[in-house]
Formats: sequence, structure tokens, C-alpha cells
Amino acid sequence: MHPVVRRTWAPRGRTPVLRQRTRHHRKVSTIGGISISLHRRRLGWYLQFHTDQAIRQEQVLVFLRYWLAHLRGHVIVVWDRLGAHRGSLVRRYPRGQRRLTLEELPPYAPELHPNEYGWSHLKYGALANFAPRHLDELEDRVFLAAHQARTRQALLRSFVHATRLPIRR
Repeated sequence: MHPVVRRTWAPRGRTPVLRQRTRHHRKVSTIGGISISLHRRRLGWYLQFHTDQAIRQEQVLVFLRYWLAHLRGHVIVVWDRLGAHRGSLVRRYPRGQRRLTLEELPPYAPELHPNEYGWSHLKYGALANFAPRHLDELEDRVFLAAHQARTRQALLRSFVHATRLPIRR
């Protein structure tokens, strides 16, 4: 609920003031992944939002099931080493899924993760200097900003391109 404060333009002598409620610990956690279709040459950004919850193994499994339901063919998930990704429930899940392969990035390598560029775009772009009064207002703004980003193929390509990973498309 606390705003990310960024520089902004304002008329001379009228410094913008961000008013926020203090001691407010409510949050919206998001789990997401960028899909790269080798056949259709199209990218997708799949997101799930969780109000007042941290992302744990259970949320990761729900997201993996969601992803498998929406994507065709073999799915290779390349992700960071978040604790929720390395838990026993998540490690066991691919054994029953022939279409799913899990691969890990090196330890602390956000520059190799396209999703991190997406989060950065939202947090430091669309949501910068935004001080919501209520959690519903935050949810609405995050959902709208994410939806707008998801529909822009050039933006999604820039997230993948920024990683400089040798991805053939």
C-alpha cells in the first residue's frame, strides 16, 4: 500500500504531495509468467493476484495448473530460486505431468528473468507515485496496469529481449 516514489514533472513551485495511510500492511501479491509461443510467434503474460497472501507453494501449484490449462504442447518453465519454487510440493508436481519441464535460473539472476522486467515496468512505471486509499483501489490499478501491459506485444518482447538470453523465435 506504500507508494514507490519516483521523480515526476510538476509546475514550478507546486511539488506533488503523496498522502498515504501509515501502518497499513495489506498487500496484493502477484504470480506470473511470460510465455513464448514458438509456433504463433506470440507472447503472453499470465498473471494471478492474491490479496493479503504471500506466494507460497500452494499458489505456485495453482498457477502451474492454470498455465498448463491455457498453453498447448510441451511447457518449459524457467524460473528463479524463490523458496516457493523449490518446495517439496512443487518439486514433486512435474512427475505426473508429461507436458511440463522445470528449469532453474542461476542464484540471484533477475537480469535473466523476463518476468522481473515486467514487474519493474509495473512498479516503477504504471504504479509509480500511486498512493491508494483502500486495498480495492490498489487491486483495481494493478489489474488495469497489468492488463494494459499484457496486450502490448512490443512491450512483452522488450522484457524477453532485455534478458539477452538466446531464445529462438
